[in-house]
Amino acid sequence: MSINKKKFDYIICGGGASGLSLALKMCNDNYFNNNSILLIEKDKKDINDRTWCFWEQGEGDYEEIICNKWNDGEFKAQDYKLDFSFDPFKYKMVKSKDFYSFIQKKLKPYPQLNQVREKVLKIDPKLNLVTTNKKSYEGGKIFSSIYDPEILKTQKKFPVLIQHFVGCIVETKNQCFDSGKIGFMNFDLPQKNETRFVYVLPESSKKALIEYTLFSKILLPEEEYLNEIKNYLKSINTGGYKILEKEKGQIPMTCFRFDNLNTDNLLYIGTAGGWTKASTGYTFSRINEKTKQLISYIKKEKPLSKFNTVTRFWFYDLIFLDVLSKNNSIGSKLFKKMFQKNKPEIIFKFLDDKSNFWQELKIISSFPFFLFITAFFKRIFKLK
Repeated sequence: MSINKKKFDYIICGGGASGLSLALKMCNDNYFNNNSILLIEKDKKDINDRTWCFWEQGEGDYEEIICNKWNDGEFKAQDYKLDFSFDPFKYKMVKSKDFYSFIQKKLKPYPQLNQVREKVLKIDPKLNLVTTNKKSYEGGKIFSSIYDPEILKTQKKFPVLIQHFVGCIVETKNQCFDSGKIGFMNFDLPQKNETRFVYVLPESSKKALIEYTLFSKILLPEEEYLNEIKNYLKSINTGGYKILEKEKGQIPMTCFRFDNLNTDNLLYIGTAGGWTKASTGYTFSRINEKTKQLISYIKKEKPLSKFNTVTRFWFYDLIFLDVLSKNNSIGSKLFKKMFQKNKPEIIFKFLDDKSNFWQELKIISSFPFFLFITAFFKRIFKLK
């Protein structure tokens, strides 16, 4: 779509999960009825380029497009196995193609929204100007979900790991999956001095998404991920299988202060804004919550630079990443201790930043005392 107008009240750069979520919430709120909104995205967004999973209590905003949900999970590590219930949560899956289509359908009736398929080349926060490969647009407020990994390479203050994975949707001849239970984290495989696990999301007894995932600093050749998935499939007596689809991804795991890049009229959102849970890589449900908070904040007409606040959960994640980045070979042992010593319901509340202090203290005490107390004091001095 080509447009003649060059000045907008709000410009959203990037039409992924955070950009589309923000656009829809703006359009749904009467406060923005008389405002002009521009959404800039370079890709058509009509393929399933990723799968999002999250746990949620009750029905949520995207219930219409939940393609699978599970009540139970399994955690495995060397010499340890735990079958657990997600209750009071359910573990849910959304495919990105369904999400893009769902949001775009919801956006169609709103005349205040304009969309262009262009590539953002530069954002100038001083001039409130967004330059694309076709033209420039001026915005009152600008929101960008465009993540630049180079920012993390030029800083030394915060550790950076990557959650990287390859996933395959596999169909087997034998019934070898429990369709009501996910393999949440399976560390019972060679760790190779890193944090590695298999993640299994069954669609039926003969079909599942299987991901080989690492929390580490360096990506692997794609063939290595695929070989590890094949090794896992050999261990479950498939009777033979075929790979129907593949996907791959990488998510930064860091407590870097992305919010320090914000200005009064420019706010980075999604992964680019530090909305990803640093210790786990979960993003989707956090985007939904953050965009709701952002809508309320915009209506107060305060500077965007003051939107984000640092909580104690940010500090917990920071200490965990300090330890994991220097001791990546013990990642499986850390998660094993957490599941051995705490109820899953409390763990998921903790990972959702919704636990109370006493629950957090119990989880923290699950980990090796010396490693974490040393990291704590080193970090205190670094932050001063």
